[in-house]
Amino acid sequence: MKLTDAKLRSLKTTGKHFDGLGLYLELTSAGGRYWRMKYRYSGKEKRLSFGVYPSVSLKDARELAAIARKTLQDGQDPGELRKTAKAKAVIESVNTLEAVATDWLAHQTARWTPITLQRIRASLAANIFPTLGSRPIASIKPGEVMAAIKKIEGRGASDQAGRVLQRVKSVFRWAVVHERIDSNPMLDLMPSEILKPREVKHRPALSNSALPEFLAKLAIYDGDVHTVQALKLLMLTATRPGEVRGARWTEINLEAALWTIPPERMKMKAEHRVPLSLQAIEVLKVMQPLSGDRDLVFPSPFYPSKSLSENTFNSALARMGYKGAATAHGFRALFSTVANESDWDADVIERQLAHKERNAVRAAYHRTTYMIERAKLLQWWADYIDQRRKGADVIALPQRAA
Repeated sequence: MKLTDAKLRSLKTTGKHFDGLGLYLELTSAGGRYWRMKYRYSGKEKRLSFGVYPSVSLKDARELAAIARKTLQDGQDPGELRKTAKAKAVIESVNTLEAVATDWLAHQTARWTPITLQRIRASLAANIFPTLGSRPIASIKPGEVMAAIKKIEGRGASDQAGRVLQRVKSVFRWAVVHERIDSNPMLDLMPSEILKPREVKHRPALSNSALPEFLAKLAIYDGDVHTVQALKLLMLTATRPGEVRGARWTEINLEAALWTIPPERMKMKAEHRVPLSLQAIEVLKVMQPLSGDRDLVFPSPFYPSKSLSENTFNSALARMGYKGAATAHGFRALFSTVANESDWDADVIERQLAHKERNAVRAAYHRTTYMIERAKLLQWWADYIDQRRKGADVIALPQRAA
């Protein structure tokens, strides 16, 4: 006799209460009510569990039993299929995209600096993990990744979109190598076929003709002395804004007139030695009584343990009337333009700008040469700035390398 909801509610006898076709409810002495199904496969008697009554209703139990019988008719063992599904679920629970990405980042620890690891982890946490991080990595489709990348691009962050895409592809490639997934479905996702082409916009740079007026404004600028002196050193050394903002007294050797920037603070991750002109040394001597007892040469006036903020230089330029017309980074372009037009050796200029040399042989050579030439170049440049401040014409007679 088949079971009914009324009979199930009134059951008191322990044991098996059959519904038919192998399905039964087992009532234990402790009061548990468990749905079971007996079946035979390859001549062996087996059983399945379908949950606890009343959480699993009579109707639900019959539907689950019907599915199991259909599996048997198809020649498969429903119990083994369930074990396989459970094992797959366990594997997928530790193979989510976020879990695999975390293992990938850990694998890169010895290769990347802590700052780089933090930046990459943050980009994935902000743009990928919220929608795809909890998903099994094997279940993620290329279209889903592409949608996430397009969303970043939609915010106007095309560069970041491209970087995040490459990082996601690296995670999938690493997952294949380490047998976390069988194949890499992201191979065909190419930035050029996903992201819109964009016009490269160079940072606005001060023109040579505008230099005298700028120097006059800088001389009377009433901003913080740390900012003023940092701007002067930025111009005199043709370094990057971040390299000046993060300058430390331990990097400075006034006696040798040399500033040695360590690899971790350089864009190309290679040590950069900057000869100091007489004018650059004067800037540093002005800073000595202000910050000589601190780590940073140009600490923030508000938070002395921190460097000047990233926007400090450009904010000062804006206050002087150069918003949209010049940026701090643009001083490098001004230096390069004037030095090249004044017939200085292009290799010396490029080395001073710390641009990456693509030729490996030349790169090795550059590490041990040009210091004398670059010292002459930067002293010439400092004198040039002084003369432009006075409004005098400058006759450039650089001494080229032999």
